[in-house]
Amino acid sequence: MSTIKILLVVTNVNMYASGNLRTGLWLSEITHIYEEVHKKEFKITLASPKGGESPLDPESLKPLVLDKISKDYLENKEFLELLKNTKCLRELEGEDFDLVYLAGGHGTMYDFPDDVDLQVLVRDQFEKGNKIAAICHGVGGLLNVKLSNGEFLIKGRQITGFNWFEESIARRKKEVPFNLEKALKERDSSYEKALIPMTSHVVVDGNLITGQNPFSSKEMAKVVMEELGKLEK
Repeated sequence: MSTIKILLVVTNVNMYASGNLRTGLWLSEITHIYEEVHKKEFKITLASPKGGESPLDPESLKPLVLDKISKDYLENKEFLELLKNTKCLRELEGEDFDLVYLAGGHGTMYDFPDDVDLQVLVRDQFEKGNKIAAICHGVGGLLNVKLSNGEFLIKGRQITGFNWFEESIARRKKEVPFNLEKALKERDSSYEKALIPMTSHVVVDGNLITGQNPFSSKEMAKVVMEELGKLEK
């Protein structure tokens, strides 16, 4: 079988609209999946809406949330160079990927939902039967994706993502541009979440895989690899 191709999509946004706080990509939400697909020697492409640098959310670098894998990658110059030089999504038109993975971080709330290139790419890959995964705020990148029949991709599908109570715990309710949990429900998705906030929760609905929060990063990577493993058989 040909090499499995992975597209990891990250944000370009480094600041909340208020200008009061910095944001960006949540480190663990890219490192865990990257570690697993890299070990398998899959072909990996890192891309973002504009291309170029994907800034890291300072909150994701704090000791309490910086796990060993993320810490190792924070010291990996080759990996950090990839994050500084992501491809622009528009450059990938016509390419096929076995998996499109939308990493999170609050920055994605600004540049994922309305990015037409992302919407087209996700729709095309999904309709070809390829796998779509999104974690935490990256799930917002699925909000406005419409299928060829005009229906929203997430309509009627089981899904998860960062919830409003977790936003309160993160002290970001007044900073974020919208309520992700509410927006997902408004698309008539079957939204679910862990009983305990800020604990791991991953949902698989066919070729759609979503993770609730940063603490789902490890389980998310494991589940995605299990799903990709079915392609290798």
